[in-house]
Amino acid sequence: MSIIPFDDRDGVIWYDGKLINWRDANFHVLSHALHYGSCVFEGQRAYGGKIFKLHQHSERLIRSGEILGFDMPFTADELDAAANEVVSANGLVDAYVRPVAWRGSEMMGVATKGSKVHVAIAAWEWPSYFSKEAKLKGLRLEIAKWRRPAPDTAPTESKAAGLYMIASLCKDASVAHGYDDALMLDYRGQVAEATGANIFFLKDGVLHTPKPDCFLNGITRQTAMELAAKRGIKVIERAIMPEEMADFEQAFITGTAVEVTPISQIGDYTFEVGDVCKMMVHDYDDLVNNRQV
Repeated sequence: MSIIPFDDRDGVIWYDGKLINWRDANFHVLSHALHYGSCVFEGQRAYGGKIFKLHQHSERLIRSGEILGFDMPFTADELDAAANEVVSANGLVDAYVRPVAWRGSEMMGVATKGSKVHVAIAAWEWPSYFSKEAKLKGLRLEIAKWRRPAPDTAPTESKAAGLYMIASLCKDASVAHGYDDALMLDYRGQVAEATGANIFFLKDGVLHTPKPDCFLNGITRQTAMELAAKRGIKVIERAIMPEEMADFEQAFITGTAVEVTPISQIGDYTFEVGDVCKMMVHDYDDLVNNRQV
């Protein structure tokens, strides 16, 4: 199957306040973001033409930028309007939406003073991150070599592009080894998250999830906790050591791209794709598609 490159597509992208032709949405090779990682982004999904929890995503983009010292040129309301405009202008109904903010080419060096912050929003059709078959079987994860850094060594509360370099390394290695994804530990050796998704485990009817003190407290993660509460399922946020996975019965990951996806294996540990996993998948699907939960 041929892949259409992302720089050569039909459509429009919102760029610094206006819609422009998709192929014209470029920036200079000497942009600060390219050389020094001064870039933040969001991942959003539209279901039936409506972007799920759009305002929370817009607020988080601004907050991520502020952590990197950005003076964001647009408000959350303006970003909401722009995202909706992009989805509509491209004639999309079910889509993935990618807002991104970065420092431009005014400065070249570690210092950022004088650099301009640019913002763009693109949207395109993107089906489920994992196939339906993979979801039904449960994903297989490798335990990654790389770890999530400590919050005093990296801006871990920001959805900063640079923090995903090690995620890409882990993801590529896991796929090369025959897995679907990788589980990353944190700097202490505790369970953290998958390469782009938070993780939950079930034991004796209670969900356990790592405390997000060195990685993002995902919007889908928070949604899953709300859905579990509606079902009367207790959720405990705590430190989880890798060896505890031997006693967990079920597991799933959450994220805008992966939505809610069950796990069948992490390293040598295996899990059942059981009723709670299936219920969380269905409840999330009902919620984002505006069906009663």
